Amino acid sequence: GEKDIPDSLKAAFAKSNRLQDILTGQFQQGRTGNQILAGALAQAKAEGIAATIYTHPLGSHGHAAGPTIGMWDMQGGVPGSGDFPLHFKTAYSIELNSESTVPEWKKNIRIMLEEDGYFDESGFRYISGRQKKIHLLPRP
Repeated sequence: GEKDIPDSLKAAFAKSNRLQDILTGQFQQGRTGNQILAGALAQAKAEGIAATIYTHPLGSHGHAAGPTIGMWDMQGGVPGSGDFPLHFKTAYSIELNSESTVPEWKKNIRIMLEEDGYFDESGFRYISGRQKKIHLLPRP
């Protein structure tokens, strides 16, 4: 009988969008993937967001050369590829999740997002925009 998404799920989704902003706000020419990861996780923690970040550079055939920014099982930094610096005119798959409690379900969930973006001298932008809300599908 629900006609809308529960507010707790909307808030959980907004938290993951905020995590995207935190991460891409850390993008600066010359910073390493590990520096970006550490800065983003510290800011997320300060804002009360339980975050996991696993972002990678994109190229013509998927993953490409450039800094790895976390891995799902390496949130303390990625030796080697995480030490590469960020450069202008590069693309990234912004992959991450945040954990939230859904009281209606009496459990924690993770909202996982993956959107592709481009970094240049004017900053970071999403290539095809990004999802900012949950899409409600009508029942058949």
